[in-house]
Amino acid sequence: MKNKILIGLAGLVVLVGGVVAFNWQKVERLNFTMNLFSGAEQYENFNRMTELFPSATMKASPTPFQFGEGEPMALPTSFETDGVTIDTEAFLTETDTAALLVIQNGNVRFEDYRLTGGRDVQWLSMSVAKSFTSTLVGMAVEDGSIASIEDPVTKYVPALAGSAYDSVRIKDILQMSSGAAWDENYGDPDSDINRFGRILGAGGSFSEFVTTMKREKEPGTYNRYNSASTQVLGSLLLAATGQPIQDYMAEKLWTPLGMESDGYWLVDDDNVPMVFFGLNATARDYAKIGELFRNGGMWNGEQVVSADWVHASITPDAPHLMPGDNPLSDFPMGYGYQWWVMDGDAQEFSAIGVYNQFIYVNPTKDLVIVKLSANSAYGTSTDGSAEREFETIDLFRAIGDALN
Repeated sequence: MKNKILIGLAGLVVLVGGVVAFNWQKVERLNFTMNLFSGAEQYENFNRMTELFPSATMKASPTPFQFGEGEPMALPTSFETDGVTIDTEAFLTETDTAALLVIQNGNVRFEDYRLTGGRDVQWLSMSVAKSFTSTLVGMAVEDGSIASIEDPVTKYVPALAGSAYDSVRIKDILQMSSGAAWDENYGDPDSDINRFGRILGAGGSFSEFVTTMKREKEPGTYNRYNSASTQVLGSLLLAATGQPIQDYMAEKLWTPLGMESDGYWLVDDDNVPMVFFGLNATARDYAKIGELFRNGGMWNGEQVVSADWVHASITPDAPHLMPGDNPLSDFPMGYGYQWWVMDGDAQEFSAIGVYNQFIYVNPTKDLVIVKLSANSAYGTSTDGSAEREFETIDLFRAIGDALN
């Protein structure tokens, strides 16, 4: 009898311990999501997202690709932005830089890790993930899983009928021009993006959330940045390819590009990757998609992504997508297929994520730069001054100018 009691108590302890551990993990998740854009430091979180949230793994390539080692360069000590001189080291510190990687013509010219970053550390991509997602859409078009981006998305995802995305062209969704009403204000806890993001902490389905969205404008007429639209592209990929997105990514990109480390997608309660922000990878592996696009989709002599798709992805092709002071857009950078396009003659384009994640490409200088960060001030200013994205682009330009 005594043994039975002891066994029962031991079982109860295990059960209670399991419940406490489960609830503690939920508390950690909610604490993380509620503290985003609050000014709280995040560099001790962005390097360990798979400890906090469920994830799906893409295994490192069996034939990893290594960038060559180029002549080491020194960063410019300062750079100019809007007529103001910014100290480079102070800027890197203020934006909580965890990784800065400069690659010219396929060779590493500068590599530096700080805080909790490191060469083998997978860092949260935030919206840099969007550029990977759009690349997968292009590959699904190439292999015939998607007939055309002129198709309405509801041809493939009928669950979107009656929502803001009903009958909207895939192309308009790729170009953040779906017409869906959306508020991407990170500083407002009641904004759409913050309600959407809280699913990460509280649980739920991102795919279900997007079916509830309402239309605001005629599709294809206004560039309104909308993270939920990228999740619609995830629903499209899942329906069109018939494969889990992480498996399709592993087959089409992760293995062919010779990714050196495992990559992770954060997933929702349905095990669907959060394709608008949930990719986690190392700086060197992020750089590979930049290098792929710099070379027009070619990788090691193989056309991995269609050259036409690459060109279209980084080319604004309608008035509402053009860079500059544009009344038809809510942001002064140009836009392609989930890639930002800079104004000017240098043909620059970039994947950009909140908290200052970047994969920047300048083809005229054979240049790819990755910056991974945890800028704790991000989203805390009413005028957007804490975001520092345009300053970062100016730093990258100064780096390009400093190259031999």
